[in-house]
Order: sequence, then structure tokens, then C-alpha cells
Amino acid sequence: MSTPYLHDLAPFLFRYDGGQGSVYTARWDGLACLAGFALALLLLRRFSARGYLSLARQEVFDFTSMVALLGVLLGGRLGYLVLYEWERFSGNLGLLFQFGQGGTSFHGGLAGVAVVTWFQARERQVSFLSLGDNLVTVAPLGLMLGRLASFMDGELFGRITRVPWAVLFPAEIHLAAFQPAQATRLAVERLPASSFDIMQVAHAAPRVMDELLLILNPRHPSQLYEAALEGLLLFVILYTVRTRARQPPEGLLCALFLLLHAVFHIGTGFWREPRSGDPMVLGLAQGQLYSLPVLTAGLGLLGWLLLRRPQPAGVPAPSALE
Repeated sequence: MSTPYLHDLAPFLFRYDGGQGSVYTARWDGLACLAGFALALLLLRRFSARGYLSLARQEVFDFTSMVALLGVLLGGRLGYLVLYEWERFSGNLGLLFQFGQGGTSFHGGLAGVAVVTWFQARERQVSFLSLGDNLVTVAPLGLMLGRLASFMDGELFGRITRVPWAVLFPAEIHLAAFQPAQATRLAVERLPASSFDIMQVAHAAPRVMDELLLILNPRHPSQLYEAALEGLLLFVILYTVRTRARQPPEGLLCALFLLLHAVFHIGTGFWREPRSGDPMVLGLAQGQLYSLPVLTAGLGLLGWLLLRRPQPAGVPAPSALE
């Protein structure tokens, strides 16, 4: 059996030492945010030109910026702190603006985007569901890039497995429940926290590298699964409906996004390593549990759209058939 791939990727595109202790980096997670915003802006402008989006092309930038800054970033950060770090956040509200410490939540970002979109729809006097349909069509691209950035960082990895494409993630050694694959004398608690810094030590000390290869457990690259399902596949489905379907009812794309993302997120969650101290309920981690209301909302919206769908001429309404 071949040795699984040892994750040895840098979390940045480049790093520049400016001297006097100052270091400048272009990290993949930050670049993912910028690229996601650029792709969303490009596609929304295209939707506007095609008549899908009830905003003029010159209004698209302002709308997309508000959604990105207040909805995705601020909403995602607030959601993470409330849902996962409430005790720490309740004692230090300033954590909300400490974006450099990392930590954002998809579900918080989803709620933030919904609130910002609702206010924007009222201000611009356009349909909330129409704006939402276009946003959710482009959103999976940003999710895909974010998951790929997580893989580059070597974080949010999957559970132990024996599949041929398994990956060894160095940051595993700092899990509270870490069990080395083989006995070792390596003082793992003295190694750095990040995957990249661990590998820097390993490259400088061959004995550390040898020990890592022995003690690390092969794991699912669950970030890539999420990028493929919650990102690429979901985008292909929604973009196809957006551009190929003949006048889909307003809200259909929102319903499909909520429904399919929840299904994909719950599914991939069974491959992902739960957070330390995550209270598992019926085998579901917190992120999976938070997707259940999203799934319910998607089903509810889809059902509402089906009930209000206009009947073809000559076909009696359902009430008349009773």
C-alpha cells in the first residue's frame, strides 16, 4: 500500500519580509474572498444585461459590495462567534472585528446576506426573491474557493480513512482526541499550531519528518469534497436553471440553493472531523445540525412555490377537485 500524500502546501501565494519584524503575505483565504467577489460581480452584471437581475449594471457593484461586506464578512463572523464561540464572545465583543484571528460561519453569512438583501430590496423597490435567486446562483463559486483555501491551509480536514486518496494533515497532532498511528517519543505539543509551520520544522529536522510520517493518520480531504459538492456541482445546477429554464418562478433558485446546500453539507459532514468539544446529537455535528433549519426552509419555500403556481387554462384549482 502506497504512503498517503503528506500535506505540505503553503497557506499563501507569496510572503514578503519587510524587515523589522514586518511580514506581508497574500494568503489563499483572502485571495479566495477577493476572487469570489470578482466572480460574483462579473456574473451579476451579466445577469443584469440579460434581464435576469432587476438592477441596472451601474447598481450591481454597490449591491454586491454591501452583500459582501455586511452580509458575508460581518454576518459570517458574527455567526461564527455566536454559534461556536459564544462564551468567549460574550466576554469580549471586540472579537467581532478581529478578522485576522479567523473564524467565519456559513450559516451566519447566509443569515447576514438574507438581511442585507431584504433591506436592499426595500430600498431599491425590487423583489427580494428575485435578488436572492441571482445571488444564490453565484454564491457557490465563493464557497468553492473558500473550501479550496481551507485545503491549502491544511485545516478543517476529514476523518480517518483508508481510501487511496487519503491525505496526512500535520495539524492533526493538535486535536484533543489525537491518537498517533504508531507509538512515538516526538513531543507533538511543542510543535507549531499551523500545518505550514509544522512542515517547516519537519524540513529542518529530518527526524521530525520521519516521525510525522509514522504517527499521522490518513484522513479524508473533506475540504475538496465540500468544494466539489457545495461549490462546483451546486453552481452548475443553479446556473443551468437560471440560464436554461423558461421563466422559473421567483424564489425557485433560492429554494434549490437552501435545499441542496443543506443536503450536501449534512452529507459531507460525515467525512469531516468534528470540532473539538462538538456536542454530537444523533451522530450529527453542530454544522450539520445548523443545516437542518436550512433544509426545512428550502423545502418550505419549494412547497409554497408549488402551491401558488398558476394553474394551466381549463384545469380546475385543487379546491374545486375536492
